Amino acid sequence: MNAKGNSSLELSGLNGSNLLAFLAAVGTLRSLSTAWPEEPVRMYWKRKAGWCPVIVTEQPLDEETLVATLHRRLRTMHDHPALAVDDNLKIPPDRFRQYAAEACDQAHRTGDRTWADFVAAFGCDVIAQDKVIQDTAFRTMSGAGHQHFLKTMRELIEVTEPEHLRKALFQPWTYDDGRPSLRWDPEDDRRYALRWNEPSGDPIRTVRGANRLAIEALPLFPTAPVRSSLETTGFRTGGSRDTFFTWPIWSCAIPIDVVRTLLAIKELQQDDPDRRRLLAHGVVEVYRCQRLTIGKYRNFAPARTV
Repeated sequence: MNAKGNSSLELSGLNGSNLLAFLAAVGTLRSLSTAWPEEPVRMYWKRKAGWCPVIVTEQPLDEETLVATLHRRLRTMHDHPALAVDDNLKIPPDRFRQYAAEACDQAHRTGDRTWADFVAAFGCDVIAQDKVIQDTAFRTMSGAGHQHFLKTMRELIEVTEPEHLRKALFQPWTYDDGRPSLRWDPEDDRRYALRWNEPSGDPIRTVRGANRLAIEALPLFPTAPVRSSLETTGFRTGGSRDTFFTWPIWSCAIPIDVVRTLLAIKELQQDDPDRRRLLAHGVVEVYRCQRLTIGKYRNFAPARTV
């Protein structure tokens, strides 16, 4: 508890230089903001061994309360229509259009934008290729090797328990969980050239809680048509092998709506971001990683500062 009566809690298991950890942090903020709509939940990053996210609330906050609240909120996505349109996003435009219309109708009737926000993050019926929609640049799989993007999300919702969340948020990552994985962690890049031994027969080891929380970050990265292609917030794309994601680290405690705006500022996408302009937004560090296409799969390389 600080002098102003606010309570803060470090998510010491997360390092802002890791893409999966960053998404998990933002997903945590969004989930808590939804669970406590009357509570001004905010987040900032604290420089330690790496950049550690800190959650700030007015009410007292501890690990047990945070994990229990997150788990209750995350369970509301069980059988949620936002993730039920198919196992993957290889969807014909007319079918996706109907899916989006149903989401908009539900948002209008109930005031709950969860479904609609996931739709905006997944893709757009206006831009199609080979008779299916173009989709989010976060998509890393589409059925090859029995790895399915939306199905993996649904599986994570089913198998994630409070202990998985606690380990991901408050302990060093030991990668002692099994599949599924969304392939957003650089550790998911299992190419032979990067390993001491041939890795194809090794079991997939993950941080399940981080993968689950990262799903909740997706609505903060909507897609939109730009000329003849679909772009995803935070990405700069020059082709399938020239795609980069850039994210900010900020030092001021800000709520989810400000984070949403910060993720989309154009200065982040410059080759050499103007640090003085970014500092005016509270941004103290910028990370960028390349999305890799290896055969029929996508992975993300380790990030570097820019």
